[in-house]
Amino acid sequence: MSLTVSPSQAGRPSFSTREFRASLGMFATGVTIVTARAASGELIGLTANSFNSVSLEPPLVLWSLARAAGSLPALSTGSHYAVNILAADQKELAERFAAKRDGRWTDVAWTEGAGGAPLLTGAAAVFECFNRSRYEEGDHVIFVGEVERCNHRADAAPLLFHGGRFYTEHPL
Repeated sequence: MSLTVSPSQAGRPSFSTREFRASLGMFATGVTIVTARAASGELIGLTANSFNSVSLEPPLVLWSLARAAGSLPALSTGSHYAVNILAADQKELAERFAAKRDGRWTDVAWTEGAGGAPLLTGAAAVFECFNRSRYEEGDHVIFVGEVERCNHRADAAPLLFHGGRFYTEHPL
């Protein structure tokens, strides 16, 4: 009789960070901008494509942020944030909020949501979330938000990201 013993940890990766990143890029995703208001009143916003549904009851979503991100302290301690799913005509906003630059919010149309989180005008969908929990894993923090309010534009074409490029939908 043969006894199989499960390893207690993962083996060393057989690939480079570059190969891992390129392989992850083959998974097409939607594009979001996560927004919040810091305790100081400063508006926070960053582009993220690591967004997923978790649960219908209670309504939960998740997204992740690099531990090195400058916005991590404000997002970790704030009570609310919004996940704005971008529409195809919001590519410029995705690029703007992905870059480290001043003036990200200049001329951006938004309304105030739960906890002061900015809700981007024209988004395909918006999830207003209570900052329920956070999990540190590797070089990122996984945020789980409990959705308090959501809405969507049924006619909006989505902004998609695949292989380092932006796309929109094309029915098969």
